[in-house]
Amino acid sequence: MEGRIELPPLGPDDLPLHLLEVGCSGNFELITHPLPKHMTIPPLTTLPHGLPPVCLDLKAEVEKRFLRDPGWLPIHDVDDAFQDFTKLCKREVDVDSLFNAPLCPVHAELSVVRDPTTGMLLDFKEVLIEDTGLSAKNSLSLKRQPGPPSESLRGSTTNYPFLPAGMEELTLEQIMKKSGLEEDIDFENNLLVVAPGMKGGMDFSAKEAKTTKGEVNLMSLLASLDDIIDTPLEEKEEVPKQEEPAKLPRTNSLEDLGIIIPRPSSSQPPAKTPDEDKGDKKWAIPLDVASPCDDFYKRIPDPAFKYPFELDVFQKQAILRLEAHESVFVAAHTSAGKTVVAEYAVALSQKHMTRTIYTSPIKALSNQKFRDFKNTFGDVGLLTGDVQLNPEGSCLIMTTEILRSMLYNGSEVIRDLEWVIFDEVHYINDAERGVVWEEVLIMLPDHVSIILLSATVPNAVEFSEWIGRIKKRHIYVISTLKRPVPLEHYLYTGNSTKTQKELFLLQDATGNFLTKGYYAAVEAKKERTSKHAQSFGARNASHNTTASQDRAVWQTLLNFLSQRQQTPVVAFTFSRTRCDENARSLTSLDLTTSIEKSEIHSFLQKSLSRLRGSDRQLPQILLMRDLLKRGIGVHHSGILPILKEVIEMLFSRGLVKVLFATETFAMGVNMPARTVVFDSIRKHDGTGFRNLLPGEYIQMAGRAGRRGLDATGTVIILCKAGVHDMGDLHAMMLGKPTLLQSQFRLTYTMILNLLRVEALRVTDMMKRSFSENHRDTQTHEKRISELKKSLSSLPPLDTEGQLSDILPYYHTITELRYTTEALQQAVLESVNGLKALSVGRVVVVNNDQHHNALGVILQVSSDAVNRTFTTLIICEKGNEEPAENQSNKSSAYIYSSALFIPEGPCSHTVQKLKLPSISAITTKTLKVIPERIIDNYNKRQQPRFRLDPPGQAISTATQELLRLAEANPDGIATLDPVNDLHLKGVDVVEGVMRKRVLQDSLKNFHCIHSPTFTEQFARVQERMSVQQELDKLLFLVSDQSLTLLPEYHQRIKVLEALKYVDSTGAVQLKGRVACQISSHELLLTELLFENTLSPLAPEESAALLSCLVFTQKTQVDPHIPNTLQEGINQVLSVAQRIGELQMDCGIGQTTEDFVSQFKFGLTEVVYCWARGMPFAEIAELTDVQEGTIIRCIQRLDEVLKEVRQAARIVGDSVLGSKMEKASLAIRRDIVFTASLYTH
Repeated sequence: MEGRIELPPLGPDDLPLHLLEVGCSGNFELITHPLPKHMTIPPLTTLPHGLPPVCLDLKAEVEKRFLRDPGWLPIHDVDDAFQDFTKLCKREVDVDSLFNAPLCPVHAELSVVRDPTTGMLLDFKEVLIEDTGLSAKNSLSLKRQPGPPSESLRGSTTNYPFLPAGMEELTLEQIMKKSGLEEDIDFENNLLVVAPGMKGGMDFSAKEAKTTKGEVNLMSLLASLDDIIDTPLEEKEEVPKQEEPAKLPRTNSLEDLGIIIPRPSSSQPPAKTPDEDKGDKKWAIPLDVASPCDDFYKRIPDPAFKYPFELDVFQKQAILRLEAHESVFVAAHTSAGKTVVAEYAVALSQKHMTRTIYTSPIKALSNQKFRDFKNTFGDVGLLTGDVQLNPEGSCLIMTTEILRSMLYNGSEVIRDLEWVIFDEVHYINDAERGVVWEEVLIMLPDHVSIILLSATVPNAVEFSEWIGRIKKRHIYVISTLKRPVPLEHYLYTGNSTKTQKELFLLQDATGNFLTKGYYAAVEAKKERTSKHAQSFGARNASHNTTASQDRAVWQTLLNFLSQRQQTPVVAFTFSRTRCDENARSLTSLDLTTSIEKSEIHSFLQKSLSRLRGSDRQLPQILLMRDLLKRGIGVHHSGILPILKEVIEMLFSRGLVKVLFATETFAMGVNMPARTVVFDSIRKHDGTGFRNLLPGEYIQMAGRAGRRGLDATGTVIILCKAGVHDMGDLHAMMLGKPTLLQSQFRLTYTMILNLLRVEALRVTDMMKRSFSENHRDTQTHEKRISELKKSLSSLPPLDTEGQLSDILPYYHTITELRYTTEALQQAVLESVNGLKALSVGRVVVVNNDQHHNALGVILQVSSDAVNRTFTTLIICEKGNEEPAENQSNKSSAYIYSSALFIPEGPCSHTVQKLKLPSISAITTKTLKVIPERIIDNYNKRQQPRFRLDPPGQAISTATQELLRLAEANPDGIATLDPVNDLHLKGVDVVEGVMRKRVLQDSLKNFHCIHSPTFTEQFARVQERMSVQQELDKLLFLVSDQSLTLLPEYHQRIKVLEALKYVDSTGAVQLKGRVACQISSHELLLTELLFENTLSPLAPEESAALLSCLVFTQKTQVDPHIPNTLQEGINQVLSVAQRIGELQMDCGIGQTTEDFVSQFKFGLTEVVYCWARGMPFAEIAELTDVQEGTIIRCIQRLDEVLKEVRQAARIVGDSVLGSKMEKASLAIRRDIVFTASLYTH
């Protein structure tokens, strides 16, 4: 067949002969009938589908496509060999390929016009569609098209987020206003040669381009755009007006249903309402929990979720709000039933086919909620750092950090979101992670409603007001202090035979503090301390007790409680080692029956069956197994996670009778007990020891009392080393819980994520943070518009002729006033100044009533804060009393040093002056008899003695003052602050010099001589005072007044110096990488770009990165291989460099602090684990507890994931696969055993 001979085409005389292969055996058959017209080649075989296909060899295909096909090669290569090659292979020109363009989105759609009354079809109208080219890469709008399915859950770092609620997109008017402010472009001179953000550019100088003459204004460019849209130029002015209806779709309009309401009437009212409401709008609306909801079932006949019990009032109120799709803040004690609100929201969203996100601060809490919700609703997903289960569920449970990254990365889940439930909102006070809550709350889009669940906090309304204001929606605050199970607080002094069965009631179930119980406890404690302690007072008893004393106290207390059926007990102890010691020391205590023992045994077997054999024999597991069988458990961060879960489950089933736990057990883990015992009321908070705060105490004490099982919950405070101070106890039990406070701070990730998106500014985020809550921008802006109006309505100033220098005059006078006031303040605060202002001193008085009048001091008040000087002042007859409406203000501004001399007969008045009224202290003193003068003056103030002549002492003093004034009409010698009072402060000296300069310059102004001066000056003054207030408000509204603004600029400097952003603020490649990383982003990115990780083996790089997740101190020095030691040194040098750069840019953290946060205590542990060493051996290498090691390795896995994504962005596939290997190496055995809650 292959060597076929070329035959000439068939002629008319050729016989139609063909050979046909029959079957696969090689037989041929001769065909003689002619072929049909359209078939040129006869069939070559009778097989039904022709000859079997031959697979092209892969190598041959690659060769053909990439080596032989010239279409792939560039045509501009000048290499000779290349030219020969192109001659050899004919390059086929495929012109058609140029015509292939991606499909354009449709630019218009047909909309139906209906009769509004009958609904009849009247017409179809073509409507232009806006926003056709929107995608996740260029728009914040919800109308943009969805991204690829692979990115739908977590989004992508190149996506824009959806527009956060409360942040407005720019309207057309604003854009046009902006362009009006920009300079007119000159198309001839000063043209840029390099495009902004580019390194190189083009040089246009050589070519002589014919440029259009004359300037082109941006506005006219906009106008020409309008021409294109068929708007004649004359109508240019009206364009913005026509744009208004386009804003309508933001309301929930009926337009999308194709029902068109006549436009003008509908578009105006909605546009007006927001502004009318803005008056004094309160966003937070507290609901009264006392008023019952009687019509609840009438208003919600078909609830989305039916509860088997009658709901509390606060739950009903919350549910009514949820049905109205409003946001709520529920603050209630732990066991009050806040979960009902969360469950109802999930049920509602399932009914509405939308989704809910439930976020919690702690991973353990997320796992528990997952189990609870899965049992209730079924369709639930879980997303934590290392687990992803059923991500398409209608309710997603996740940690807040993951929700934050989904919001920044524009995840598609946000589109379907109806509710976000924030549990344990009081966690916003956490210094480390509190900022994440604020970021999430600020970034949530408009269509998402918010449910906040929190322990009782005093400022719930203020917090809700903040959220309401940034989200521009009402938040209903439901706060209840009622406990379903009231608490009784006792003191236990224990240990002596007499008191070991005695509890002293300190606060009863109604909340009264009983001092009687306190004193009884003190007495009991005294009795059992030795005579020695009594004689020296029991105060010096140390806070610490020995282990044997502790053991005895616990032994007696727990026996006593189990006899009284008060178990289960949670014993809060504020140190992990103390927890372990207490549990271990109770060797003889056995609190379980044999039935319970077998139940515990089988549960343990079942739960631990998923561990590897060697892991089941870990010392901690063996120890805990023994304790659990006797009904004792331990719960703190050092316990293996799987054991922790076993203990929680056994505890909630009532099989663990005594649980020694640290504070984390009280954070949200909903496991109530019958009794709570406090081992101590002091804890170490990372910096030092302190008493428990009321909020912490209430949170932990609130674990006592199980709803439906106990009538009251019992809280017992142990007094081991002496009874605690009553004040401390009272403050702790009855004090106000901690206020919600903003922990907002700038992080590099936040800055980079927002810089990535042009439409969002970091300052917008800062303005909306809870820390800036005091900025009431709305009322400011309202006031600003009022001031602007009043400014424009003021009469114009006359600044012609003589009055041309009235404005400079005003500024000089004002400055003089400020300088003088500052000097007066300095004088009064100085010792010498106060000495000078003593009885008999002559002073110059200036206030609304007196102008440069002389007075003499009669009395000085002893009150240092508002010191007053009782002074005798000379005045005109008839001007003794300060008139209500009289103001000599205008004359006060004609600055002169001439003293007041009465024109008519001289009178006098005695007044108490404040310091500002005394404008100068003269060098003169008078001999006066203050008591007589004051008495005489006061006597003559009474109506009967009104007409008596003044006493001898007064008339003498008045005459003296008048004589002084007449002797020095142009001004009297005053004490100089620097020369006479010896004030040597820099600002005083400068002030005195400045004052002189200003006083001299006043002589040169002409405006004083103008006849209309006073009237014009009053106008200037009025205008200026309005202007001043306006400037102040404008500053407060502007970004310049943000507290974090300086730090933001410093951080931007750091990012610029490290080349994460360029000078224009555009995010560069390094910045894009840093966006992927959630903590220590600078250090990790620098390590990536400096190739520190490249030379290391996978297990070595994992070990090195452990420094980012391990935060504790260790006593054991790890043994580290040499290659790793080099890596560690590199990490430290990079950290040192970043730390120094931050210091140079002005950030307050010292270099030592920055470097010391990276701890290398677990490098060896992680290295050995990644190399496959069993867990039991690893635990031997270090003094860090097992649970901490596991938590650390789990977090390390998240870091490796981030580095892997970052490596992908940089294009370093080797590093990416290395991180993958490292990740696989550490993801094994007990460290990554799935949570019991998720199965």
